[in-house]
Amino acid sequence: MPKKQKKNTRGNIITAAWQLFYEQGYENTTVDEIIVAANTSKGSFYHYFNGKDALLSTLAYLFDEKYEELEETMDSSMDSYEKLLFLNQELFTMIENSISIELLARLLSTQLVTRGEKSLLDRSRLYYRLLSKIIMEGQTAEELRTDISVGEIVKAYAICERAFMYDWCISGGEYSLRSYSQRMLPIFLSDFRKLKSE
Repeated sequence: MPKKQKKNTRGNIITAAWQLFYEQGYENTTVDEIIVAANTSKGSFYHYFNGKDALLSTLAYLFDEKYEELEETMDSSMDSYEKLLFLNQELFTMIENSISIELLARLLSTQLVTRGEKSLLDRSRLYYRLLSKIIMEGQTAEELRTDISVGEIVKAYAICERAFMYDWCISGGEYSLRSYSQRMLPIFLSDFRKLKSE
């Protein structure tokens, strides 16, 4: 039980912080406001984070919360290819609706310059575990190619998603991230599908 409480406290801080970042901007949000919104103490905040900047890399945590929710509601009748497209569309919808371009750009830039842990590449994240599970199931069901490893397909998919997000940020959101991905990701993923004649 104490471990779950720890996770909830950290999660509450992250959720409150990103909600405030979205509503009033990163620069205009203070640590004190985050503490109040998370209904926690200053001691608890600094136990998990050494300051506001440390929260930038936690966007991956919010993404994983979304994936956890999606895993529970995903239609089990979809094939692996459809599941991958579904996850992408839902994530990119969330990004467009609740994460500002400036915040996403900050996250991507911190990942480029950090010497420590890169949260977007953390293979222990739910994101990577869920993708691996879907792709493994797809290979077993002969929906996806087996001449490319699960790990390589996961890596290619993750690179493609990050590329879409990066381009959307540097383009200043001049197009819909979700709509662009909806058109282009199926073309990218089609190469991983097992041909019917095989």
